[in-house]
Amino acid sequence: MDKSDTAYKTIGEVAKILNLTNSKTGTLSTHTIRFWEKEFKQLKPKVLNGNRRYYDQKNIDLLKKIKFLLKDQGMTINGVKKLLNNGEPLELDEIANNSIRADNLKNKLIKISKIIKNLKELK
Repeated sequence: MDKSDTAYKTIGEVAKILNLTNSKTGTLSTHTIRFWEKEFKQLKPKVLNGNRRYYDQKNIDLLKKIKFLLKDQGMTINGVKKLLNNGEPLELDEIANNSIRADNLKNKLIKISKIIKNLKELK
């Protein structure tokens, strides 16, 4: 039986949702989430008996953003902190679109520089 979307999730369930696995052993990497909790003050899971952590959907969405920015976009922890502290709510789609635009710009600049180089060689 699956939990509803509004139910609190354990740290193991969140690691599974985020697909955080140790590449060597294949086990879930819950320590990564604990580390991110220390680094990003916006993460506030409920901590109950025996230091068990429970995450609501808001925290899970924030963890998805953090993972996307760190792992997929290659940002630094300080860069992600600045982005999150900016106060503007960013949806994952919006972040992805901005990075796609940046990649397109980079590709266009590379093409332009190649054209200029070819023109210089023609002279």
